Amino acid sequence: MFYKVRSVTPCPDYELRVSFVNGETKSYCVAPLFHKWKPFEALRSTKGLFDQVQVDAGGYGISWNDDIDLSCNELYNNGIPVK
Repeated sequence: MFYKVRSVTPCPDYELRVSFVNGETKSYCVAPLFHKWKPFEALRSTKGLFDQVQVDAGGYGISWNDDIDLSCNELYNNGIPVK
């Protein structure tokens, strides 16, 4: 099952607020990925890049550019519910 993304908002400290089509909203921290996958380091080292996040066509994920993206299921399964 896919948890399609409706919208994504960049927040301070490399947090994302992600709203899904099922009505749920989750917070997802990108910072741990800086050391896990090299392309994500650019979100910290390139000024303004983190704020350019957008929902991919169809809502199956989010991306910043051709090299940096996250799937909708990663965001849903590892995000923290927001009330």
